[in-house]
Amino acid sequence: MTKKSIFTVIGARPQFIKAAAVSRLISRHEGLEEILVHTGQHYDGNMSQIFFDELEIPVPNVNLGVGSGGHGEQTGQMLSAIEKELLKHKPDCLLVYGDTNSTLAGALAAAKLHIPVAHVEAGLRSFNRNMPEEINRVMADHLSEWLFTPTNEAVSNLATEGILGDKVIESGDVMYDAALYFGHKAESESRILDDLGLKAGEYILSTVHRAENTDDPVRLEAIMQGLGLASQTCPVILPLHPRTTAVLKRQGITFSDNSNVRVIDPVGYLDMVMLEKNAKLIVTDSGGVQKEAFFYKVPCVTLRDETEWVELLALGWNRLVHPESAEHISECVMHAMGTKGQSGSPYGDGKAANIIVDSLFERL
Repeated sequence: MTKKSIFTVIGARPQFIKAAAVSRLISRHEGLEEILVHTGQHYDGNMSQIFFDELEIPVPNVNLGVGSGGHGEQTGQMLSAIEKELLKHKPDCLLVYGDTNSTLAGALAAAKLHIPVAHVEAGLRSFNRNMPEEINRVMADHLSEWLFTPTNEAVSNLATEGILGDKVIESGDVMYDAALYFGHKAESESRILDDLGLKAGEYILSTVHRAENTDDPVRLEAIMQGLGLASQTCPVILPLHPRTTAVLKRQGITFSDNSNVRVIDPVGYLDMVMLEKNAKLIVTDSGGVQKEAFFYKVPCVTLRDETEWVELLALGWNRLVHPESAEHISECVMHAMGTKGQSGSPYGDGKAANIIVDSLFERL
């Protein structure tokens, strides 16, 4: 039997995690083969290579090495490079994940060459067009032939936009697959708690990287000062994205002398899982970290005005906090500590990757 080829485009940390679940099953499928393309959107070793190593993702067939840049520059370079690879490999379909510039470039390049696009994590909406991610995900959905949604809410969002029928498949969330598969591995292999001298339930974990926060000096300073205030009650561990580090330095934003915020370098997936699982509270602006907090039943504060993952708000595991002032952020963080949400399974049963791979094979 001639194998059908799937051309997978990834470029950022959340996509590495999602691809780990799906690529593993593609590699075992007798009727499918994968051409894995890394755009280089996350090129720092702590943001990229360590994830491939820990998540058992095969070495990419192609690394485009695009790196950083403005949205137009980065997306344009990816679009041109991906188009050349598509013409070279002539795959049966293109697979993209999430809402990054890599996602948009891959979907657009394939659609223009009449190669069917499959979008994993389709249908999410923040309804905030000021977010670059919102533009990317909307365009990717409307360019896609097959849309794999993580939740029923995502199915409804697509229906509202006229995307209906057999092309929409509610698969569940592949990040939940990854959390189940790698959770035990993290317990046995990660030494991050010992290395940092941390005890379970005695620290806050925070991540800050989203452009709406890092590109706004007022919001960014409020967040950092708010974390500083909160850290006087409970220590804060802050693995800092390289982009955020650069902005803080450029803006001259620092922590007060009496704060207990520990800034550390970005960590690998297994270490991040351990930090998440054992935190007293997670404070983030990351969509993926919001969900991982829920998977590990840790309360979460999201430093944004909206979230795509509305199920977490409904269940009470997450709360939105507008970063208007340091005092407001600190107060909301204090109120969230020790809270618990309701039980629920909005993201499927941990078999999303099986549904995606089986569905692709049937359609190809």
